Amino acid sequence: MKILRTRTLIVAIGLLTLSMQACKTKKLVAKPTPPVETKAPPVVEKQPEKPPVEEKAAPVPEEKASFNFSNVQFEFNSDVLKTASFEILDQVVREMKKEPGVKLTLNGHSSAEGTPEHNMSLSVDRANSVKSYLVNAGINGGNLLIKGFGATKPVTPNTTEEGKTLNRRVEFKVNP
Repeated sequence: MKILRTRTLIVAIGLLTLSMQACKTKKLVAKPTPPVETKAPPVVEKQPEKPPVEEKAAPVPEEKASFNFSNVQFEFNSDVLKTASFEILDQVVREMKKEPGVKLTLNGHSSAEGTPEHNMSLSVDRANSVKSYLVNAGINGGNLLIKGFGATKPVTPNTTEEGKTLNRRVEFKVNP
């Protein structure tokens, strides 16, 4: 018991010493330093400034919108855009924002597989898919006209798979 009291007393003295030391340090740090007197800088007379010369900025040449776009492609029997088409559609958005009043016709097409009625419906759905993308990107939907042609206007013969793939498209035409 005597050992316990001795140790407790030593710990208490140690803590008291540390806390007193900490208080002294705080007081030293908290003391503000007296202000130092500085001499005023010598007064220099300012000469009147020359008026700035107005430089005429060269007019920025307005970039004319170009509406020569590659065809937007689709998968077989689908109106879902291929990821490769997003870059083309983003370019269409940029060009249409340069000339917000321009009106475009979105001509939807399909390959020759399926019935003519199905192909016509699919071509209109593809054009509507492109219109939705453009409207979501901030283009006025009133400036976009939809037309579906089905398989009536192929770009290439529908005899090869490559030809059929090229015929599954939406084309852009500027309205006068």
